[in-house]
Amino acid sequence: MAADDEQEGSGALTKQDFEALARFRFGIRRYLRFSEETVRSHGLTPQQYQLLLALKGFPGRDWATVRELADRLLLRHHSVVELVDRAQGQGLVERVPHPDDARAVRVQVTADGEQILARLSALHRDELRRMNALLALPAWQDDPATSRTDRS
Repeated sequence: MAADDEQEGSGALTKQDFEALARFRFGIRRYLRFSEETVRSHGLTPQQYQLLLALKGFPGRDWATVRELADRLLLRHHSVVELVDRAQGQGLVERVPHPDDARAVRVQVTADGEQILARLSALHRDELRRMNALLALPAWQDDPATSRTDRS
């Protein structure tokens, strides 16, 4: 197989492949809609929830720099600064001086932020459990892993 084929896909898709892609995409959109509505009903914006989750879920620690948050949230630095400003104004996060870099600050979740994040994340976890079938990764007809087991 040529490198170009690997980048563009490894063959024609079947009707089942299209159905699996459509089902998976529907599941993602349904979950995102659930998330947006749930978060808003608790007084946050979806971006604020994502910020809190990115902070609490940051690998190895419970804080991050604005630059790290921009990478995690796929946003520009100045957008994250504005997001952190608004969240700080609501008492959800706080800025703490970084002990090793005077130019940087640590952003961390406050006690109030922790409470609302815990509530919202439990609701999100429960919804993901309910949506398990819709969000299961599709099994492809040309998947080498399944092809090998079929030949055995």
